[in-house]
Amino acid sequence: MKRAFSLIVVPVAALTLAACGGSDNKDTGHSMSGHSMGPSMSMSSAPETAGHNAQDVMFAQMMIPHHQQAITMAEQAATKASSPEVKKLAARIENAQQPEIDKMTGWLKDWGAAMPSPGGMHMGDGMMSEQDMKKLGTLSGKAFDKAFLQMMIKHHQGAITMAKTEQAQGSNADAKALASSIISSQSAEITTMQNLLKNM
Repeated sequence: MKRAFSLIVVPVAALTLAACGGSDNKDTGHSMSGHSMGPSMSMSSAPETAGHNAQDVMFAQMMIPHHQQAITMAEQAATKASSPEVKKLAARIENAQQPEIDKMTGWLKDWGAAMPSPGGMHMGDGMMSEQDMKKLGTLSGKAFDKAFLQMMIKHHQGAITMAKTEQAQGSNADAKALASSIISSQSAEITTMQNLLKNM
C-alpha cells in the first residue's frame, strides 16, 4: 500500500513540478512580452474604452441632428436667399458641418453607441421647431435672408452651449477639440450674421 501510494505521489509531484516549471518559463516569457506589450496594448484600446465618457456620446448624439438641421436651412438659402453674403455664409456652414457629422458618426460607431434617429431631433439648444422650419421654407428674398440669419444665430448659440458643456464634462480629446473648433468658428459666424442683420 505504501509502495502504491509512493507510485501515485511521485508522478503527481513530478507533474506538478513540471507544470510549475513550465508555467514559470511561460510566465517569464509572458511577463517579458507583457511588459513590452502591456502599455502599448492599453494605449491602443484607450480611445474605445477609457477614451470617452457618457458626455462625449451625448455630445455627438445631439450635435449630429443639430448640424443636420443647420445644413437643411443652409441648403434652402442657395435658392431662396437674395443676399450674396447670406448665400456664401450658408455654403460655408454646409461645407463645414457635413464633415463634422461624418466625424461624429464615426465616433459613435467606434464607441458602440446608438445613432440619433433621423426624425428624433432634440428640441432646445437652438433647435428650430418643425413649424419654424416650415415657415422658413415659405419665405424667399429679403424676408428669407432676415429669418435665416435670426434662426441661424439662435441655432449657432445652441451649438456653442453644447460645445462648452462638452469641453467642461467630456473626456475624449478629439470630441473636445471639435467642441473647441465649433465654439470658435460658430462664434465668428454669429458676429458675421449679426453684422448682416444690422445692414438690412
